[in-house]
Amino acid sequence: MIDYESARKIMVQNQIIARGVRDKHVISAMESVPRHLFVEESLQDEAYDDNPLPIGEGQTISQPFMVAIMTELLDLKDTDRVLEIGTGSGYQAAVLSRLCAWVYSVERVPALAERAKKTLVTCGYDNLSFKIGDGSQGWPEEAPFDGIIVTAGSPRIPGVLVDQLAEDGKLVIPVGNRFSQTLKRVTKERNGNKVQSFTGCRFVDLIGEHGWSDSDRYW
Repeated sequence: MIDYESARKIMVQNQIIARGVRDKHVISAMESVPRHLFVEESLQDEAYDDNPLPIGEGQTISQPFMVAIMTELLDLKDTDRVLEIGTGSGYQAAVLSRLCAWVYSVERVPALAERAKKTLVTCGYDNLSFKIGDGSQGWPEEAPFDGIIVTAGSPRIPGVLVDQLAEDGKLVIPVGNRFSQTLKRVTKERNGNKVQSFTGCRFVDLIGEHGWSDSDRYW
């Protein structure tokens, strides 16, 4: 029987702190959220390993380090409102919910959205709202957001998401082709947008009007 609390502490020390994540609030959130409860029971013993895991419907729960670095790049305050594109398992939303006032999460696959919502409610995370739909369009009715995180790879930075940022808000998104992306951060400033590039990564596709199309061919 795995001691999940000990496994989580080791994960944070070896995979997150050792790789340069320094935000103490992000580290605390990663230490507290029970990642094993966001994967299928048959995979729970692998939940704290250094890799993504399948969650069904062709989607994955991201590698712990990627969750941590993307969250750190948002530079959140406890009063912030954050939009998450791609609810997936609900794990990233749980981490975000420990760091901000409210999380708005959009998922295009209804089965994943319902499962994630159930897990989050069961675990006691209650500062979240959910929507099923095309995440590449954001959630304009609830904009502006202090942070937007996209947990899927996009061929470009969607302008519609930048438009939904508050002033000084940050968008974190993987951008590239369907096999390799670069993690980028867009900061919405009064005199223009600041774009920074960070680590290489590989995510599942952002499907939607402002991402990849279901009919796009693989090259």
